[in-house]
Amino acid sequence: MLYSELLKLWNDAVQAVDAKDWQGALDKLEQISEPTSRTLFNAASVHLTLGQLDLAVKALDLTISKDERLAVGFFQRAAALMQINKLDEALSDCIWAQKHMRGNTVIDYKQLGLRFKLYDWQVMYNAAAVYCRMGQWEQASDVLLSVSQERGGGRGGVIEAGMDSIMREEVLAPLLVPEGVVFRPKKQDVEQLKQRDFLGKPKVISSMIPNDDFGGFEPLRLQKPGFYEPKMDGTQDSRYMRTQNPYMARGPGQLTVPGGALVFLFSEEDRNGMATVIFDGQRGLLPISLLEPADMRTSKGKKNSVPTGIPLPPVLKPPTRPKVQAGPVAPPRGRSPAQSPPPSYTSATRLPLTEPEPPKYRDNTPTYEAAGVAQGAGTNSVVVKVHYTYTVALSVPMDTTYKKLKEQIAVKLGQPATHLRLRYKQHGSQALIPMGGDDEPGFTVQEVAEAGRATLWCRTEDSLIDRPILYQMVALYDYNAEGPEDLEFNEGDTIDILGEVNEEWLEGHCAGNVGIFPSCFAYGENNDDSKSYEF
Repeated sequence: MLYSELLKLWNDAVQAVDAKDWQGALDKLEQISEPTSRTLFNAASVHLTLGQLDLAVKALDLTISKDERLAVGFFQRAAALMQINKLDEALSDCIWAQKHMRGNTVIDYKQLGLRFKLYDWQVMYNAAAVYCRMGQWEQASDVLLSVSQERGGGRGGVIEAGMDSIMREEVLAPLLVPEGVVFRPKKQDVEQLKQRDFLGKPKVISSMIPNDDFGGFEPLRLQKPGFYEPKMDGTQDSRYMRTQNPYMARGPGQLTVPGGALVFLFSEEDRNGMATVIFDGQRGLLPISLLEPADMRTSKGKKNSVPTGIPLPPVLKPPTRPKVQAGPVAPPRGRSPAQSPPPSYTSATRLPLTEPEPPKYRDNTPTYEAAGVAQGAGTNSVVVKVHYTYTVALSVPMDTTYKKLKEQIAVKLGQPATHLRLRYKQHGSQALIPMGGDDEPGFTVQEVAEAGRATLWCRTEDSLIDRPILYQMVALYDYNAEGPEDLEFNEGDTIDILGEVNEEWLEGHCAGNVGIFPSCFAYGENNDDSKSYEF
């Protein structure tokens, strides 16, 4: 029998004794297949309490056979034998108890779990009680007289009362271990019976899943935008499920989902028939009967997209940029006004992004060097402000043609005129529109001027020579280049679209750079008047 099992039954029996459930205590003690001297002593004490003297004597016989030097065992058995009139055996047990006292006046059994002190005078008192039952009153009187002459504690007038009873030839009642006083297991051993969690419960510090409390272990994997789905083997089914019917939340922790919604099964069914799912970035409960497996297999030519609110790159590695081939210009990709940015985009939540307006020129406007800009320009001249890598300004007549203006700006910037490209913005628009070229001889500065001032944007565009601009788009988000072919831009930048790589990637130009970028990072502003420009 395991010691832990013995300890548990022993402790349960002691608790039953404290509750005065004597029969319950005996039932627990009888379940011990390998009893010890202390558990047998406890059984004998319970039998004595119940008045079962023969059973108590048998239990004490087994106790002494387990521990032949247990003085309190001999003391207790002598008292039980006296009550069944086995006086010679009782007197013998008193002698053995006195012998195993080993000359000590008291033995404290507290260290063994018994809250009882056995004094030598108690053993002698029981011996006197045996003599009384034998009718040997003088022997009984001599025993108590010898005890009274010795020093010892815990008597409390018992010896004097016993001598008075002997003088009246009254039989002395034997002394016993008090009722309910039994051997108890060590407290620290009992505490070890309780299961302890030395590691503790793991705590989630950071997770992609809202209100995540998963405390298991899973290998690290690449993080990418979109719904979180634990890594599974190819043989396992997908954990994406689809709702068969709409469901309205009916209790705490439940979700409201429309019919046919795609959800991710986060945990299995519980006792109430509810399963934990993730829908639209929220975790909650749905009836398992409402869910059916979603077919996540993609057919050829179709992509499997899961709405997450975050643009998903089509592949980990961007496709290579298509080569420029001579041929007819590809028609611009048509878009309808209904495909305007959704309300969640920046354009609906912020003020329209506009380029800084040219400063108001006052009388204290600084003089620009080598540009011929005079303070207070005449009514027949226009102040032209040019945004390059730095900003310059010059004053030109209103009838200055595009060619002459471009030559003056080229001299100002120190760049060849053939490498410069000028653009302007229409009033109330964010898109940059290229200015008319040499094929429009009638184009003058007056057409882009307002109130005697004009603001232009200039870029050196060697890479755009003989490249058509299909249309323009405005960046919705910042896009950081992850490869040499990528086009990097910031939110609100205007992008010239030069080609369409596929349904998801476009080739464009921005800030003097040409590269590819995901089409979901930008939207077309002036889709109705999309034009193709070529330089």
